[in-house]
Amino acid sequence: MPGYKFGRDLLHRFEGNPIVALEDIPFRCNTVFNGSPVKKDGVYYLLIRVEGQQGYSVFALATSLDGLRFEVAAAPVMVPATNGIFAKYEKRGIEDPRITEIDGVFYVMYTAYSEFGARIALAKTEDFYTYERIGLVSEPENKDGILFPEKINGDYVRFDRPIGNNVGSMWISYSKNLIDWGRSEIIMTPRPQYWDSYRIGASVPPIKTEVGWLEIYHGVKMTSAGPIYRIGTVLLDLENPAKIINRCVESILSPREDYERIGDVGNVVFACGAVLEEDGQIKVYYGGADTHLCVATSTLTTLVDFTLKAK
Repeated sequence: MPGYKFGRDLLHRFEGNPIVALEDIPFRCNTVFNGSPVKKDGVYYLLIRVEGQQGYSVFALATSLDGLRFEVAAAPVMVPATNGIFAKYEKRGIEDPRITEIDGVFYVMYTAYSEFGARIALAKTEDFYTYERIGLVSEPENKDGILFPEKINGDYVRFDRPIGNNVGSMWISYSKNLIDWGRSEIIMTPRPQYWDSYRIGASVPPIKTEVGWLEIYHGVKMTSAGPIYRIGTVLLDLENPAKIINRCVESILSPREDYERIGDVGNVVFACGAVLEEDGQIKVYYGGADTHLCVATSTLTTLVDFTLKAK
Protein backbone atom coordinates (compact mmCIF):
# COMPACT_ATOMS: atom_id res chain seq x y z
CA MET A 1 0.00 0.00 0.00
CA PRO A 2 2.17 2.93 -1.21
CA GLY A 3 2.38 5.94 1.08
CA TYR A 4 1.46 4.04 4.22
CA LYS A 5 3.60 2.70 7.02
CA PHE A 6 2.62 -0.30 9.11
CA GLY A 7 3.48 0.18 12.75
CA ARG A 8 2.42 -0.63 16.27
CA ASP A 9 -1.26 0.17 15.79
CA LEU A 10 -4.01 -1.52 13.79
CA LEU A 11 -4.68 1.76 11.99
CA HIS A 12 -1.84 2.77 9.67
CA ARG A 13 -0.88 6.42 9.72
CA PHE A 14 -0.54 8.28 6.44
CA GLU A 15 3.12 9.19 6.04
CA GLY A 16 2.11 12.72 5.03
CA ASN A 17 0.42 13.42 8.38
CA PRO A 18 -0.69 15.88 9.52
CA ILE A 19 -2.93 16.52 6.50
CA VAL A 20 -4.21 19.90 7.78
CA ALA A 21 -2.25 22.15 10.13
CA LEU A 22 -2.36 25.75 11.26
CA GLU A 23 -0.30 26.82 8.26
CA ASP A 24 -2.96 25.43 5.88
CA ILE A 25 -5.77 27.63 7.21
CA PRO A 26 -6.17 30.76 5.03
CA PHE A 27 -7.49 32.91 7.90
CA ARG A 28 -6.04 33.76 11.31
CA CYS A 29 -6.61 31.04 13.90
CA ASN A 30 -5.02 29.30 16.84
CA THR A 31 -5.34 25.63 15.90
CA VAL A 32 -7.24 23.07 13.81
CA PHE A 33 -8.57 19.64 14.75
CA ASN A 34 -11.41 17.10 14.69
CA GLY A 35 -12.74 16.89 11.14
CA SER A 36 -15.76 14.95 9.85
CA PRO A 37 -15.54 13.64 6.26
CA VAL A 38 -17.98 12.85 3.46
CA LYS A 39 -17.16 11.57 -0.02
CA LYS A 40 -19.61 12.67 -2.70
CA ASP A 41 -19.21 12.37 -6.47
CA GLY A 42 -15.51 11.64 -6.08
CA VAL A 43 -14.79 14.67 -3.88
CA TYR A 44 -13.88 14.46 -0.20
CA TYR A 45 -15.49 17.15 1.96
CA LEU A 46 -13.98 17.57 5.41
CA LEU A 47 -15.80 19.76 7.93
CA ILE A 48 -13.18 20.77 10.46
CA ARG A 49 -13.16 22.49 13.81
CA VAL A 50 -10.91 25.54 13.88
CA GLU A 51 -10.25 27.49 17.05
CA GLY A 52 -9.88 31.19 16.35
CA GLN A 53 -7.46 33.42 18.17
CA GLN A 54 -10.40 34.91 20.04
CA GLY A 55 -10.70 31.55 21.82
CA TYR A 56 -13.85 29.91 20.46
CA SER A 57 -14.31 27.43 17.62
CA VAL A 58 -15.90 27.68 14.17
CA PHE A 59 -16.23 25.21 11.29
CA ALA A 60 -14.16 25.38 8.12
CA LEU A 61 -14.38 23.26 4.98
CA ALA A 62 -11.52 21.43 3.33
CA THR A 63 -11.84 19.56 0.02
CA SER A 64 -9.73 16.91 -1.68
CA LEU A 65 -9.72 14.58 -4.67
CA ASP A 66 -7.73 11.81 -2.97
CA GLY A 67 -8.73 12.15 0.69
CA LEU A 68 -5.14 12.92 1.67
CA ARG A 69 -4.24 16.34 0.31
CA PHE A 70 -6.74 19.03 1.22
CA GLU A 71 -7.38 22.67 0.38
CA VAL A 72 -9.21 24.79 2.95
CA ALA A 73 -11.87 27.32 1.95
CA ALA A 74 -10.97 30.99 2.39
CA ALA A 75 -13.46 31.65 5.21
CA PRO A 76 -15.35 29.61 7.84
CA VAL A 77 -18.53 27.96 6.54
CA MET A 78 -20.33 27.94 9.91
CA VAL A 79 -19.85 30.22 12.91
CA PRO A 80 -21.65 30.52 16.26
CA ALA A 81 -25.15 31.95 15.89
CA THR A 82 -25.58 35.61 16.78
CA ASN A 83 -29.37 35.71 17.08
CA GLY A 84 -32.25 33.46 18.04
CA ILE A 85 -32.24 30.58 20.50
CA PHE A 86 -29.00 29.12 19.14
CA ALA A 87 -27.03 32.26 20.01
CA LYS A 88 -27.63 31.73 23.70
CA TYR A 89 -26.15 28.23 23.62
CA GLU A 90 -23.35 28.80 21.08
CA LYS A 91 -21.84 31.84 22.77
CA ARG A 92 -18.58 30.01 23.49
CA GLY A 93 -18.36 28.25 20.16
CA ILE A 94 -19.40 25.28 18.04
CA GLU A 95 -17.32 22.12 18.28
CA ASP A 96 -16.61 18.60 16.97
CA PRO A 97 -18.98 18.13 14.00
CA ARG A 98 -20.07 14.66 12.85
CA ILE A 99 -21.68 14.34 9.41
CA THR A 100 -24.13 11.56 8.54
CA GLU A 101 -25.95 11.13 5.22
CA ILE A 102 -29.53 9.89 5.58
CA ASP A 103 -31.68 9.53 2.46
CA GLY A 104 -29.56 12.01 0.53
CA VAL A 105 -29.52 14.70 3.25
CA PHE A 106 -26.30 15.51 5.10
CA TYR A 107 -26.95 16.05 8.81
CA VAL A 108 -24.36 17.52 11.17
CA MET A 109 -24.49 16.82 14.88
CA TYR A 110 -22.21 19.18 16.77
CA THR A 111 -21.57 20.55 20.22
CA ALA A 112 -23.04 23.94 21.09
CA TYR A 113 -20.97 25.38 23.91
CA SER A 114 -21.90 28.20 26.27
CA GLU A 115 -21.71 29.31 29.88
CA PHE A 116 -24.50 26.77 30.49
CA GLY A 117 -22.38 23.85 29.36
CA ALA A 118 -22.26 21.62 26.29
CA ARG A 119 -25.38 20.63 24.35
CA ILE A 120 -25.87 18.62 21.18
CA ALA A 121 -27.21 20.61 18.23
CA LEU A 122 -28.30 19.49 14.77
CA ALA A 123 -27.92 21.16 11.38
CA LYS A 124 -28.18 20.05 7.76
CA THR A 125 -26.53 20.96 4.47
CA GLU A 126 -26.80 20.16 0.78
CA ASP A 127 -23.60 21.79 -0.50
CA PHE A 128 -21.30 21.74 2.60
CA TYR A 129 -20.89 25.52 2.35
CA THR A 130 -24.25 26.58 3.80
CA TYR A 131 -25.91 25.11 6.91
CA GLU A 132 -29.45 25.21 8.25
CA ARG A 133 -29.81 24.74 11.99
CA ILE A 134 -32.58 22.32 12.91
CA GLY A 135 -32.62 22.18 16.69
CA LEU A 136 -30.90 21.83 20.05
CA VAL A 137 -31.45 18.15 20.74
CA SER A 138 -30.04 17.44 24.20
CA GLU A 139 -29.79 18.75 27.71
CA PRO A 140 -26.39 19.77 29.17
CA GLU A 141 -23.84 18.23 29.80
CA ASN A 142 -23.92 16.18 26.63
CA LYS A 143 -21.76 15.84 23.51
CA ASP A 144 -20.41 13.29 21.00
CA GLY A 145 -23.79 13.09 19.29
CA ILE A 146 -23.73 10.88 16.19
CA LEU A 147 -26.58 9.77 13.91
CA PHE A 148 -26.92 6.31 12.41
CA PRO A 149 -27.03 6.44 8.59
CA GLU A 150 -30.49 4.88 8.37
CA LYS A 151 -33.63 4.42 10.41
CA ILE A 152 -33.89 1.26 12.49
CA ASN A 153 -37.37 -0.15 13.08
CA GLY A 154 -38.84 3.15 11.88
CA ASP A 155 -36.78 5.37 14.19
CA TYR A 156 -33.82 7.67 13.80
CA VAL A 157 -31.08 6.51 16.15
CA ARG A 158 -28.19 8.35 17.76
CA PHE A 159 -25.32 7.87 20.14
CA ASP A 160 -24.39 10.52 22.67
CA ARG A 161 -22.34 10.95 25.82
CA PRO A 162 -24.06 12.64 28.73
CA ILE A 163 -22.13 13.09 31.96
CA GLY A 164 -23.71 11.28 34.91
CA ASN A 165 -22.10 11.20 38.33
CA ASN A 166 -18.97 12.61 36.66
CA VAL A 167 -18.75 9.56 34.35
CA GLY A 168 -18.91 9.81 30.56
CA SER A 169 -20.51 6.73 28.99
CA MET A 170 -22.07 5.94 25.61
CA TRP A 171 -25.86 6.12 25.44
CA ILE A 172 -28.36 5.41 22.67
CA SER A 173 -31.60 7.30 21.95
CA TYR A 174 -34.42 7.20 19.38
CA SER A 175 -36.54 9.76 17.57
CA LYS A 176 -39.34 10.01 15.01
CA ASN A 177 -38.46 13.52 13.83
CA LEU A 178 -34.76 14.15 14.73
CA ILE A 179 -35.85 16.80 17.28
CA ASP A 180 -37.54 14.91 20.10
CA TRP A 181 -35.41 12.09 21.52
CA GLY A 182 -36.25 9.43 24.07
CA ARG A 183 -36.09 5.76 25.14
CA SER A 184 -32.53 6.56 26.13
CA GLU A 185 -30.39 3.83 27.64
CA ILE A 186 -26.77 3.33 28.48
CA ILE A 187 -24.99 0.80 26.26
CA MET A 188 -21.30 1.05 27.11
CA THR A 189 -19.27 2.31 30.06
CA PRO A 190 -15.59 2.92 30.80
CA ARG A 191 -13.67 -0.21 31.85
CA PRO A 192 -11.47 -0.08 34.96
CA GLN A 193 -7.79 -0.76 34.27
CA TYR A 194 -8.22 -0.59 30.48
CA TRP A 195 -7.16 2.09 27.98
CA ASP A 196 -10.74 3.44 28.12
CA SER A 197 -11.06 3.42 31.91
CA TYR A 198 -11.90 7.11 32.46
CA ARG A 199 -14.34 8.21 29.75
CA ILE A 200 -15.69 6.98 26.41
CA GLY A 201 -17.74 8.42 23.56
CA ALA A 202 -18.83 7.70 20.00
CA SER A 203 -16.48 9.01 17.30
CA VAL A 204 -17.56 7.85 13.83
CA PRO A 205 -21.09 7.46 12.40
CA PRO A 206 -21.81 3.72 12.70
CA ILE A 207 -20.83 1.63 9.68
CA LYS A 208 -23.22 -1.13 8.62
CA THR A 209 -21.59 -4.52 8.04
CA GLU A 210 -22.96 -8.02 7.49
CA VAL A 211 -22.34 -8.94 11.12
CA GLY A 212 -23.36 -5.73 12.88
CA TRP A 213 -22.90 -2.00 13.24
CA LEU A 214 -19.21 -1.15 13.58
CA GLU A 215 -18.67 1.85 15.84
CA ILE A 216 -15.26 3.48 16.09
CA TYR A 217 -15.17 5.22 19.46
CA HIS A 218 -12.74 7.12 21.64
CA GLY A 219 -11.62 6.19 25.12
CA VAL A 220 -9.69 8.08 27.75
CA LYS A 221 -7.34 6.81 30.43
CA MET A 222 -6.38 9.19 33.23
CA THR A 223 -2.74 9.13 34.29
CA SER A 224 -0.58 11.10 36.70
CA ALA A 225 0.49 13.21 33.71
CA GLY A 226 -3.07 13.79 32.49
CA PRO A 227 -5.51 12.07 30.12
CA ILE A 228 -4.53 9.90 27.14
CA TYR A 229 -7.06 9.63 24.30
CA ARG A 230 -7.14 6.48 22.15
CA ILE A 231 -9.42 4.95 19.52
CA GLY A 232 -11.19 1.59 19.65
CA THR A 233 -14.06 -0.42 18.12
CA VAL A 234 -17.29 -2.12 19.10
CA LEU A 235 -19.83 -4.20 17.12
CA LEU A 236 -23.55 -3.78 17.76
CA ASP A 237 -26.60 -5.76 16.68
CA LEU A 238 -28.13 -4.63 13.37
CA GLU A 239 -31.74 -4.74 14.58
CA ASN A 240 -31.09 -3.74 18.19
CA PRO A 241 -28.02 -1.47 18.28
CA ALA A 242 -28.28 -1.22 22.06
CA LYS A 243 -27.03 -4.82 22.14
CA ILE A 244 -23.25 -5.28 22.06
CA ILE A 245 -21.94 -8.19 19.98
CA ASN A 246 -18.31 -7.68 20.98
CA ARG A 247 -16.00 -4.90 22.09
CA CYS A 248 -12.31 -4.53 21.40
CA VAL A 249 -9.83 -5.20 24.18
CA GLU A 250 -6.89 -3.29 22.66
CA SER A 251 -7.12 0.14 21.09
CA ILE A 252 -6.62 0.51 17.33
CA LEU A 253 -4.72 3.83 17.55
CA SER A 254 -2.71 5.45 20.36
CA PRO A 255 -0.85 8.76 20.43
CA ARG A 256 2.77 7.98 19.51
CA GLU A 257 3.91 10.52 16.93
CA ASP A 258 4.99 14.03 17.90
CA TYR A 259 1.95 15.54 16.14
CA GLU A 260 -0.28 13.38 18.40
CA ARG A 261 1.66 13.88 21.63
CA ILE A 262 2.59 17.57 21.50
CA GLY A 263 0.05 20.35 21.06
CA ASP A 264 -2.67 22.34 22.79
CA VAL A 265 -3.80 19.13 24.49
CA GLY A 266 -1.10 16.46 24.44
CA ASN A 267 -1.53 12.71 23.98
CA VAL A 268 -4.73 12.85 21.92
CA VAL A 269 -5.98 10.92 18.91
CA PHE A 270 -9.65 11.80 18.49
CA ALA A 271 -11.67 10.59 15.49
CA CYS A 272 -14.73 12.41 14.16
CA GLY A 273 -15.44 10.45 11.00
CA ALA A 274 -14.37 7.92 8.39
CA VAL A 275 -14.79 7.21 4.69
CA LEU A 276 -15.38 3.64 3.51
CA GLU A 277 -13.97 3.20 0.01
CA GLU A 278 -15.42 0.90 -2.64
CA ASP A 279 -12.46 -1.47 -2.30
CA GLY A 280 -13.09 -1.93 1.44
CA GLN A 281 -10.36 0.43 2.62
CA ILE A 282 -11.40 2.75 5.42
CA LYS A 283 -9.90 6.18 6.02
CA VAL A 284 -10.29 7.36 9.62
CA TYR A 285 -9.85 11.11 10.14
CA TYR A 286 -8.71 12.23 13.57
CA GLY A 287 -7.38 15.19 15.50
CA GLY A 288 -3.85 14.96 16.84
CA ALA A 289 -3.08 16.71 20.14
CA ASP A 290 -5.95 19.16 19.47
CA THR A 291 -3.56 20.88 17.07
CA HIS A 292 -3.49 18.93 13.79
CA LEU A 293 -5.80 16.94 11.56
CA CYS A 294 -4.60 13.49 10.47
CA VAL A 295 -5.72 10.35 8.67
CA ALA A 296 -5.04 6.65 9.22
CA THR A 297 -6.24 3.63 7.27
CA SER A 298 -7.18 -0.01 7.55
CA THR A 299 -9.77 -2.24 5.90
CA LEU A 300 -13.31 -2.82 7.04
CA THR A 301 -12.66 -6.56 7.14
CA THR A 302 -9.62 -6.07 9.37
CA LEU A 303 -11.51 -3.92 11.88
CA VAL A 304 -14.53 -6.24 11.98
CA ASP A 305 -12.40 -9.36 12.45
CA PHE A 306 -10.31 -7.63 15.11
CA THR A 307 -13.44 -6.68 17.05
CA LEU A 308 -15.17 -10.04 16.68
CA LYS A 309 -12.13 -11.96 17.91
CA ALA A 310 -11.42 -9.73 20.91
CA LYS A 311 -11.41 -11.61 24.22
